[in-house]
Amino acid sequence: MLSLKNISISVEEDKSILKNIDLEIGDGKFVVITGPNGGGKSTLAKVIAGILTPSEGRIYLDGQDITEKSITERAKLGISFAFQQPVRFKGITVRDLLTLASGEPLDEMQLCSYLFDVGLCAKDYIDREVNASLSGGEIKRIEIAMALARKTKLTLFDEPEAGIDLWSFNNLIDVFKKLRHEIQGSLVIISHQERILDIADEIIVLSDGSITAQGGKDDVLPKLLGDGERCQFCPKQEVLS
Repeated sequence: MLSLKNISISVEEDKSILKNIDLEIGDGKFVVITGPNGGGKSTLAKVIAGILTPSEGRIYLDGQDITEKSITERAKLGISFAFQQPVRFKGITVRDLLTLASGEPLDEMQLCSYLFDVGLCAKDYIDREVNASLSGGEIKRIEIAMALARKTKLTLFDEPEAGIDLWSFNNLIDVFKKLRHEIQGSLVIISHQERILDIADEIIVLSDGSITAQGGKDDVLPKLLGDGERCQFCPKQEVLS
């Protein structure tokens, strides 16, 4: 279980990005964090991953205080983070990345399976270098394939739908369903997409640095877009986009 206790983070003395966040994410849960742009969603994901250190509060993984641990140390404990804009590695092939993600040698069938699941033809990608020749959508799918290979205790995705086409997005929903059942860990996804919200166990609405709603999708989702355009849980009825 991941527990956040009184997490706050500020960039200036009078500007808080996160304000006293208390949050628990149970084992094996599919959680989607949503809310208006600028509400602190990506910042919260980076705090969980260890990219950012909170100004106040503590973070616990299975009872262990990980607040001061680096992103590398948290990765070893079972926390993975998929960036909104994936990085590219000159000289590294897709095969290399998937093998590194799994932590053990993968045979051709396993490699092909992971790439097939994210809509990529294995023969065209296994030995392809991860460089500027790959589109943002291709890189994003490779990163999701790495999450499938890694199977960590907690996997974080920051707007995984960004930069991919409609076909890839439809396939992405199936991938998340498969991840949920196969990795036996928790998924935390930052997203505005209703189809991703609809397959969540729990939805968290983050607005202006604070949690304004939290609960099962059947409770939160019907109220999230009350008139189809505006978030009922956001200050001043802000548009959720």
